[in-house]
Amino acid sequence: MNDTLQTWLGGQIQALKEQNLYKPLVVMDSPSGARITVNGRPGIINLSSNNYLGLANHPKLKEAATEAVKRWGAGAGAVRPIIGTMQVHMDLEKRLAEFKHVEATLVFQSGFTANAGVIPTITDGDDAIITDELNHASIIDGVRLSKASRKIYKHNDMASLKEALIDTQGAKKRLIITDGVFSMDGDVAPLPDIVELAKQYDAAIMVDDAHGSGVLGGGRGTAYHFGVHNEIDVQLGTLSKAVGVMGGYIAGSGALIDWLVQRARPFLFSTAHTPATAAATIAAIDLMENDPSFTERLWENARYWKAGLQALGFNTGISETPITPVMVGEEAAAQALQRALLEEGVMALAIVFPTVARGKARIRSMPSAMHSKEDLDDALGAFERAGKRLGLI
Repeated sequence: MNDTLQTWLGGQIQALKEQNLYKPLVVMDSPSGARITVNGRPGIINLSSNNYLGLANHPKLKEAATEAVKRWGAGAGAVRPIIGTMQVHMDLEKRLAEFKHVEATLVFQSGFTANAGVIPTITDGDDAIITDELNHASIIDGVRLSKASRKIYKHNDMASLKEALIDTQGAKKRLIITDGVFSMDGDVAPLPDIVELAKQYDAAIMVDDAHGSGVLGGGRGTAYHFGVHNEIDVQLGTLSKAVGVMGGYIAGSGALIDWLVQRARPFLFSTAHTPATAAATIAAIDLMENDPSFTERLWENARYWKAGLQALGFNTGISETPITPVMVGEEAAAQALQRALLEEGVMALAIVFPTVARGKARIRSMPSAMHSKEDLDDALGAFERAGKRLGLI
């Protein structure tokens, strides 16, 4: 092994530890549920999962996955454009299109690869991309892969977006990109206002709705929540969070999806989803569409959780969704709060730089439809004890 590389790696890791930015992996020894087993310790209240609706361990999804393995096998065996497309993949994309009320969808291995696939494939060097400053890392990387010029507008600031649209009027095409729900603060993009500006300045719109999928708009996402889904050119959804399985997808016009099938590199060069993944996802969509109680419980728990934290004196930021940050500030204090909570039986992870700006560290808590009131009350007691012990409340 190369000594220079190993020395550099060791130095970088040590620097992270000294800055309170080093985060070892947490290992779960149980299915993803309201209470989990972590490092052999059972009964830990899980407030870190994106499994919003509790579908990851739902019996119908497990049954669908098991039956798919029996029928289709363990893997697809190839990339989709060669011979990796099975009927179950086509069934999933048709089902997603029906659910999202769009002409067509295309499934990718993750939301991250969906962004890497669509953004550079629908823009080129004569175009301009206009992107919110707090967009997800996968959007940032997708934009970097594009040859288009780029403008960053201030977070959810429509005056800043308008200025960027004016500045880029010489571009051949312009694409506004925003998260629907912002994953660190839990606030929502003002899509009706963005739509109006896009119409005024002849720009296309892309919404990354990873944290809106299954949460807003009856599960169909932020655009549907605002009633502007017919005005959005590109919608990205995830299958890995509220849907409870794995993957991401792009929803839009038939022409958009046809072009991505021909040219989106992550689609062209990645092996297809396992049949079990596709079948379990179909089962999840069926549940989401036909049983609103999952989403209703999620929002009931989210409101209860936010109110409880605020009553204790914690700052939950500007969240409008179940994503509930507990704002701490300093990285060391956030890491200390995470450790104290785990001692109290709660898994809620610290979010520090570079995921958020320095000095804006937080605990990101994620109540879900899985949690009972007893779970949430026990977790609030843990937050109260840990917060007082650390002098945060």
